[in-house]
Amino acid sequence: MTGRRTRLKDRRAHWLFRFECDGQSYTDGIGTFEDGRIAEVLINGTKVGTAAESNAQDAAIVAYLALQHGCPVETIQRALARVGGSAGPLATLLRTVEK
Repeated sequence: MTGRRTRLKDRRAHWLFRFECDGQSYTDGIGTFEDGRIAEVLINGTKVGTAAESNAQDAAIVAYLALQHGCPVETIQRALARVGGSAGPLATLLRTVEK
């Protein structure tokens, strides 16, 4: 990790899509650096104001900061890996977009 934040352009590629995790539906936004690497992750739950949505948003904020400071997506994926294969919203999302 470089420790220095790579600022994103004001205008950049960004994709929106929906996914499910543990019976909850989420809407996600993925933004990229100019070279196509994932630069930002935004997650919103369909059940606004719930703990599930708050936890997903908190995880996305941490991932957003880590990515812009040079942490590779693969490192975040490995850190979120759990025995038995269960995964939270961020891990599910990253597994989905990296396929």
